[in-house]
Amino acid sequence: MTAALPAFTGYGIELEYMIVDRNTLAIVPIADELLRKLTGAFASEAGNGQLGWSNELVLHLLELKNIDPQPDISSLSVAFQGEIRRISKVLESMNARLMPTGMHPWMNPRTETRLWPHEQAEIYLAYDHIFDCRRHGWANLQSMHLNMPFANDDEFARLHAAVRLLLPILPAVAASSPIAEGSYSGCLDFRMANYCEHQLKVPSTIGRVIPETVSSAAAYEEKILAPMYREIAALDPEEMLQHEWLNARGEIPRFDRNAIEIRVIDTQECSSADFAIAAAAINIVHALYSEAYASLVAQQSIATEALVRIMHACIRDAEQAVIDNVAYLRLMGFPGTDCTAGVLWRHLVESEMPVESRQGKSCREALQTILREGSLARRILNAIGSDFSRRRLETVYRELCDCLDENRMFLK
Repeated sequence: MTAALPAFTGYGIELEYMIVDRNTLAIVPIADELLRKLTGAFASEAGNGQLGWSNELVLHLLELKNIDPQPDISSLSVAFQGEIRRISKVLESMNARLMPTGMHPWMNPRTETRLWPHEQAEIYLAYDHIFDCRRHGWANLQSMHLNMPFANDDEFARLHAAVRLLLPILPAVAASSPIAEGSYSGCLDFRMANYCEHQLKVPSTIGRVIPETVSSAAAYEEKILAPMYREIAALDPEEMLQHEWLNARGEIPRFDRNAIEIRVIDTQECSSADFAIAAAAINIVHALYSEAYASLVAQQSIATEALVRIMHACIRDAEQAVIDNVAYLRLMGFPGTDCTAGVLWRHLVESEMPVESRQGKSCREALQTILREGSLARRILNAIGSDFSRRRLETVYRELCDCLDENRMFLK
């Protein structure tokens, strides 16, 4: 592997947002026009200092990210919010705005999806040909990706094991997608429910979402990447997709930049909430990485199936999911034999961690709101009540769009 940042010395954040009509909140496929305004051409990316915007697959979606790893999560949060406000001003002139949360609440991906037709369009067409991207889990989703670096095989093994343990309970605090096509989906994290199945046509590309235990780059190439490339080869004769980013597990090593990318976090209502979850995840992963609660060998030994069961409970019930796997709770430093995912999160956040929190004040307050009031998905459902009319959904989601613009929590 090439020289890289040591673990916990820099981070990358990617946040996805939908572009919606300012009046109706319906999706509008104008990402290319927005990027053309920013760059003067139909480019797939637009940079602004340390941050950049890019398109992801479909014309109604934009991704905001920091271009280089940054060590200070709190200052990065301030920069993201400034960039969100800047783009919101540009979109206002186009009678559009950004919508947060993990899914659009009434989009019909079958009829409304328009794929990106410009630079790298051939990659998206290949994905669509193989997996059918005009459905939930592809065209209708927004997530946060958290990138954490590793410098060598030892750091990779420890970081991979630590993130693998945290993955199952991340939806408990990050779920923000309870509504699909105008009604309650049955899951608080319907984005993740769809994500778990969106590449099952080629099972090796996604596995069980929770990754297998792997201790080195060479082992990962042999056990996961090589079989994945072999399985998709018949469907991808031009080798358009045979790259490590085809891997759709909930955490994937990006050996091209020596980082592990976490993919199971829904976009929240504002940047403070996104960065609060990111900072808490970093802090907990650091504790696990440092073997604060259990040895590396013990962390690596828990069965993937056990973690998958916990993840699906959190996808369905978020912070109210019941966790009764004693072995898992011991690995997370919890003394009891069962608890809700929300109680486990409060325990982890309040526990003595081996590193100081990098959260700023707004992030700390946002995290306390999530722990006290519940996941954003829970708060959305409470605000909607039993009224799933378009008028009520528009009222609630307009407020969520305002929360994004103003960087404030959604409280109902």
